[in-house]
Amino acid sequence: MTKERADRILDAAAELLVQLGYRKVTIEDIAQRAGIGKGTVYLHWRTKQQLFEALLLREAVAYLETLLAQMRREPATVLPHRMLAFSFVDIQDRPVLRVLITGDSRALQGMMADRPLHSQELLATTRMFDLMVGHGLLRDDVPNLRYALSALNGGFYLIDALDPQAGELDRRAKAETLAFVVRHALEPATPPPDEEIATAAAEFIAVFEDLIRPYRRLIYAS
Repeated sequence: MTKERADRILDAAAELLVQLGYRKVTIEDIAQRAGIGKGTVYLHWRTKQQLFEALLLREAVAYLETLLAQMRREPATVLPHRMLAFSFVDIQDRPVLRVLITGDSRALQGMMADRPLHSQELLATTRMFDLMVGHGLLRDDVPNLRYALSALNGGFYLIDALDPQAGELDRRAKAETLAFVVRHALEPATPPPDEEIATAAAEFIAVFEDLIRPYRRLIYAS
């Protein structure tokens, strides 16, 4: 029952975050939306920041588990153009992650950068990038490759706020365009053999399984 109540609180926090933004949401708002007393919220998390850290961790775990499940079914999902296109479509159905990625709540971004697992996440990201390069999934002749990949991917999430016409495309059309650009700009002309792709996928899954485990523990730890 305690976990069920915690999830109800997190669900309420997610709805209010999307509607109001992090700074405007209060613990009182969350308690009212969840149909419980304010004091009950504090039984689970001592501060608003801890509560939202738990919410973002829960959302990140759900996204990563979906991605890894897809990669187990189709190891070629590890190819950058396929991974980023899959993620783009999946994240459109995750409003909390959209808020975080698009920068609608800079307070949330700063909070995530300060939490205990941030250094472990940076290490996982570095390992992911290194294995992509090491297995020949990315070209090795692109200047500032990591920056180029991040900037290209991030632009597809941010463009709607800058260009109203971008909203005329549906999410799958945008994902296909993202895949095309990444494939032709940042990946080698000839993809690695299937066995190399399968090895890269297995390593990617292992890296992020190591990250998911402490995530799960921390969601309800407070």
